[in-house]
Amino acid sequence: MKIIPAKKLKGRVSQVLQAKGKDFVSEPVSSLPLSFGGIVGDFHEGLTRKSGGREPWYQRGTKMRNERQLSILSEEELVEIASGMNLDVVEAGWIGASLVFEGIPNLSYLPPRTLIIFENGTTLRVDGYNAPCRLAGGSISKHIGEEADDHTRTDTALKFKDAAYMKRGLVAWVECEGEIRSGDEFTARIWEQWNYE
Repeated sequence: MKIIPAKKLKGRVSQVLQAKGKDFVSEPVSSLPLSFGGIVGDFHEGLTRKSGGREPWYQRGTKMRNERQLSILSEEELVEIASGMNLDVVEAGWIGASLVFEGIPNLSYLPPRTLIIFENGTTLRVDGYNAPCRLAGGSISKHIGEEADDHTRTDTALKFKDAAYMKRGLVAWVECEGEIRSGDEFTARIWEQWNYE
């Protein structure tokens, strides 16, 4: 088996957002206060969450660890998603971003366990890739003003799944509490990697 050595990459936060309402759609804020439960006051806050369609091995609604406290997107990949959907723009908040990064090539490919360490000590641990879903596609459909009874079934919502494949970003949880602001710099610490065969 081939072992790929550990490495570190430098990046910068370009946007911080919070889902303050009753769904995942987020809006820009000045900073994100983070506790071990995630973003304080956020839709996804909590040490635990209920399982859903992404966890078919559990009965839906099973209480489980919340590894999806934050959604991290890439400025570069957002541009690619919009282009793939023939849209001028896909705003990060439309699809529930908590953080948008710049400077990390192929952000969505960062492996699970990657640490995102900010200069003030705040640290996030990547759980893994955040696969695109029709709910996020439906949110885009609503935001561009498409007429529909069910926005998750529009052409736009269905295009999102293909356009965002391996560009949808990452989900992460808080390993060390702190605060994150736009403009903050961080180091992504990627562990040794290998493919298990």
